[in-house]
Amino acid sequence: MNKNAIKKFAIEARKKLIDSVTDKAGMLGITEKSCSEPVTRGTDFEVYQTIAGTEITLNRRQCEQRRRLVSQIESRGFEAVVEEVAYTWFNRICAIRFMEVNDYLPNRVRVLSSEKEGKMEPDLVTQAPDVDLDLTAQEKEEIINWKMSGTSEDTDKLYCKLFLKQCHQLQDILPGLFEADSDYMELLFGISYTNKDDVIYMLVNPETGIPEADFNVSTLDEEGNPTGQVEIIGWLYQYYNTELKDDTFAKLKKNVKITKERIPAATQLFTPDWIVRYMVENSVGRIWIEHLRAVDPSIDEKATAERFGWKYYLPEAEQEESVNVKLAEIRTTYRDLKPTDITCIDPCMGSGHILIAMFDVLMDIYESAGYDKREAVFEIVEHNIHGLDIDQRAYQLAYFAVMMKGRGYNRRFLRGRDGKSKPKVYAIVESNDINRNHLQFFGTHLSEMERNLAVMQIEGLLDTFKDAREYGSILNVDACDWDVLERFVDDLGTAGQISFESVGSEETQEQLRKLLRVARNLEHKYDAVVTNPPYMGSSNMNPILGKFIKDNYTDYKSDFFSAFIIKCSRMAKEQGYLGFLTPYVWMFIQSYEKLRQYLFTNATIQTLIQFEYSAFEEATVPICTFVFKNSYVDKKGCYLRLTDFRGGMEVQREKALEAIHNHQCGFFYEQNAKQYSKIQGNPVAYWITDPIVNAFETGEALGEIAVPKVGLQTGDVDLFVRKWYECEIDKFSVITLEYKRCKWFPYNNGGSYRKWYGNNDEVVNWFDNGRQVINHINKAGKHGARPQNREYYFKPGATWSAISSGAFSIRLFPRGYIFSNAGMAVFAEEDTLIYIAGFLNSKLAQIFLKVFNEGLNYNQGDIAKIPILRNSNKTIHIKELVENNYKIAKADWDSFETSWDFKYHPLVCKTDTIVEAFDQWQLECSNRFYQLKINEKELNRIFIDIYGLQNELMPEIEDKDITVRKADLNREIRSFISYALGCMFGRYSLNKEGLIYAGGNFDEFYKKIDEPLLDTADEIILDSNGEVIIVGEKYGKIKIDNEWKDISFGPNVDNCIPITDQEYFSKDEDIVARFEEFVKKVYGVDTLEENLDFIANALGNKGDTSREVIRNYFLKDFYADHLKVYQKRPIYWLFDSGKQNGFKALIYMHRYDADTVGRVRTDYLHRAQKYVETAMQSAQYTIENATSASEKSKATKAVTKYTKQLAEMKIYDEAIAHIANKRIEIDLDDGVKVNYAKFQGVEVAQEGKKALKVDLLAKLK
Repeated sequence: MNKNAIKKFAIEARKKLIDSVTDKAGMLGITEKSCSEPVTRGTDFEVYQTIAGTEITLNRRQCEQRRRLVSQIESRGFEAVVEEVAYTWFNRICAIRFMEVNDYLPNRVRVLSSEKEGKMEPDLVTQAPDVDLDLTAQEKEEIINWKMSGTSEDTDKLYCKLFLKQCHQLQDILPGLFEADSDYMELLFGISYTNKDDVIYMLVNPETGIPEADFNVSTLDEEGNPTGQVEIIGWLYQYYNTELKDDTFAKLKKNVKITKERIPAATQLFTPDWIVRYMVENSVGRIWIEHLRAVDPSIDEKATAERFGWKYYLPEAEQEESVNVKLAEIRTTYRDLKPTDITCIDPCMGSGHILIAMFDVLMDIYESAGYDKREAVFEIVEHNIHGLDIDQRAYQLAYFAVMMKGRGYNRRFLRGRDGKSKPKVYAIVESNDINRNHLQFFGTHLSEMERNLAVMQIEGLLDTFKDAREYGSILNVDACDWDVLERFVDDLGTAGQISFESVGSEETQEQLRKLLRVARNLEHKYDAVVTNPPYMGSSNMNPILGKFIKDNYTDYKSDFFSAFIIKCSRMAKEQGYLGFLTPYVWMFIQSYEKLRQYLFTNATIQTLIQFEYSAFEEATVPICTFVFKNSYVDKKGCYLRLTDFRGGMEVQREKALEAIHNHQCGFFYEQNAKQYSKIQGNPVAYWITDPIVNAFETGEALGEIAVPKVGLQTGDVDLFVRKWYECEIDKFSVITLEYKRCKWFPYNNGGSYRKWYGNNDEVVNWFDNGRQVINHINKAGKHGARPQNREYYFKPGATWSAISSGAFSIRLFPRGYIFSNAGMAVFAEEDTLIYIAGFLNSKLAQIFLKVFNEGLNYNQGDIAKIPILRNSNKTIHIKELVENNYKIAKADWDSFETSWDFKYHPLVCKTDTIVEAFDQWQLECSNRFYQLKINEKELNRIFIDIYGLQNELMPEIEDKDITVRKADLNREIRSFISYALGCMFGRYSLNKEGLIYAGGNFDEFYKKIDEPLLDTADEIILDSNGEVIIVGEKYGKIKIDNEWKDISFGPNVDNCIPITDQEYFSKDEDIVARFEEFVKKVYGVDTLEENLDFIANALGNKGDTSREVIRNYFLKDFYADHLKVYQKRPIYWLFDSGKQNGFKALIYMHRYDADTVGRVRTDYLHRAQKYVETAMQSAQYTIENATSASEKSKATKAVTKYTKQLAEMKIYDEAIAHIANKRIEIDLDDGVKVNYAKFQGVEVAQEGKKALKVDLLAKLK
């Protein structure tokens, strides 16, 4: 099935239909703002002014249709009515397409396409007026005239007329979709088959439309099941809602709650066919197999399911004999069951996918009972299947799906048996607009007692169904005397007595009939309830829905789906079965504990399949599907654990089938829910073994020997949290160790999967004990911060990432840290903390954590429940291993410059070549890596022994789970270059370890000396008097231990290093020349070329020489690397004129002052412009004087390049001048994002054009 084509069509069709309906309304004088009055009225016509300024005349029927339309808009709003009209025509178009492809249309003439391949004119148009559409003589004459005219306008009129006549014909057999009472929709209908931008062409075009085979019921999937019905209808519905769903979730981010109009779009999710079949086979199918086993206990359950072709049926788990006796006794209640007795419902039916699966399974049941298919189809619709949905458009499709399924089994089905077939599927209705005063006219022939009962119960239903579309099928309907109510509504006593009060009572009668049908469906008790309920967290609910669920489902209010599970349980008979597809959070999370208790005490889980976390790409949450019996039986259920199998739903399906056929597969489990009560919180940990249960029963909960805590939530991360390297060094507590005057403190705030030590890169503003954070008022006018558990701030502990894309990992930290809600922490006495850290970083931790949460979110409550078994004989060895691991991980973390404890680059060492330095570093990294691997394996072994899990776990650990880094040549060379740049700016120095300068007075760290004039051999040049010639100043001293010492490689003077595609600037300024000097200082002069070649080869950039390669790296790749390493919070800022590489220059953020931009412009940009101009003049001279064609060609290309660069630099100069004149100051406390933005989007005026916006700095991509 071509989902891409279906999605593209559905999304585009919705846009076009909404636009078309809106335009049509405008041509009737109706807009979102107003519904105009007629400019002229006649006895049988009215004239309205259109939005185009023209006039339109409507006949009497059209006037009545317009009045109905205006009434709907006044009641529900313009947008809601337009949406309804658009999706109704969408559904009808898709329904006709389905029917014509399968030859289900009454006249058997294609409406949208032709049976003749390559013919775009629909057969209906070709054959008109000689088609069976009940055309009047006048209509036939119109059609002939339009066909003879041949203009596109008349062709469209002809097609619209024929299409609407086809819809009128379908009202007779499909009134639920082609409703006669919404004829105002015809006023807003327009269609064309000749316009390639129209919906029809988009749908049927064989090249870009939806393949015809996708609508064909004879098209089979890989299992041999027909896909042309359920699949296409479901995907069309889902994808039609795509943009509305996206818009709804975008609004949620702005705290706009989900309204009742948007609930369907926000919660609709098409259920994969095999999951639907699993739910239905194990509920509806199981009921019949229970009947067969009650009649004949010798029947083989598995063989019977296979005979029916129910692939996903899971036979009863292996039970103890006493349990089997009890089950046999329960089974006797089904002994006298007949197929017509089985009632089933999907209360959230969507497009009817589950209903269709029920239809198929019921057909199997009826056939096994001796029914003919053609007769059985009427029985199924009349007796068995029921459906409800909050969404009218879903009802239309579900109704259509059931009717088409019936037609598939019996070609006479649409004509009915003893009247038209009426599936018991309905859209939830509201009582808001029902006129209660009309009740006085009903039930006039009932007895007084019956009438009083009816009025009381009708009044109660009207109260219940007020705002019903806010709640949907979770409405609770009291038992009523439905026979009396139906007779009451049918008995309308206004015949011949029309009065002012009784006007509209016939409409009220029809509204009451619809309400009674829905109410009766909701109150009825069913043998099987199967559904994929809506998923919506309580925080996203609008106030009305939120209050209703809180009042009616208090213990299950965490999510819409949990309330639905309870509601569905109430809808089912005591011995009934229920099937669901839901998020699997209910199995583990604390907020669903009462739901679990309900299911363990009032129900019995029969089967459950837990899917891999991201298997269902259509859902945004991990899911499970399960079936339970609606009463408690002390027995085992069957569970399939598919969490380890990636690859999407097809892989999950294959594995499910494998487990069904082979219970020894390793992921099939049988478990009694009583086992869950042995674990705190009763999680559905069906896979746990006896040693794990024993650990829970005999061990100490981690929360009893340690304190897991959630920490500071600032309420505004952008305002109060920074990367440490953004800040001024003197305000950072780790560096100064003077807490009272510090503003920024280390902040454990989560991060990637890493064990033992690391992820230390964020800091939080906790100046004056967090005064600014605590007192901050957010945009909502409230205190946004939650400074929880402050008594644990600055204490040593261990932290973990609350949300992790990988397995759980924990990191030790010393005193001085604050922790957050994203980086929670556990605190304990030192030896206990180390023991816990060793356990939590072992293989065992993940096993125990999955008991409480299969997701990737690890909260402090779950950590506190983990059982800790302590073995005093192993404590010392565990401590030694953990402390060694901490040391290894810290050495690894600190070897990178993003660590605040970084000392020097590992390739800066006492060797003559960088290749030797890398070899040494590679060996060091390898030793670290494999020692840590050995240590972690030993820890695994120790804890496996302590917990008695030798038969379940092996101590070995994979390389991917070791979280220190191996050497990587490309990465190390790039970081070496970054370190060199840091030395050029004075952040680091070859003469002193660690961070030297990051804010403050630069001259307190470095001292200037006179700079002598040097010759090409770097020898000092003397004047005629033998005196040294001084050409300026340079930084030649560094303060070490309060003494000024000579520096071997000094920082540049004016905080600007230009990057050019040629060596325009002097060797003291040019970035490649400076880097070359740095390499000489590190490894010596003699090996310079060898070292540059090695660096160039490692970089892999283009270039004929090593210097050219390095230059190209600075030009094209360095800044992207810098942004990646510094997580888009660069400390070196790149002034960049644009794509032509006219001008680039780096500055160091911490050395920025108000004159920096001015210096960049006058001292570097202007000089670069002159250099380029000179180079262009030289190239032009070559063009004019060279005799070689290749030289002239090369020079011509150069001129083109220089011309573009100069044009780019001219615009850039105007922008940079604007900022230079402002002398902008920056505050390092504001962070990179705020400060960087001050130099972006500078407007440059252009004559006769819109002002051009220019970014002075490279984008933070």
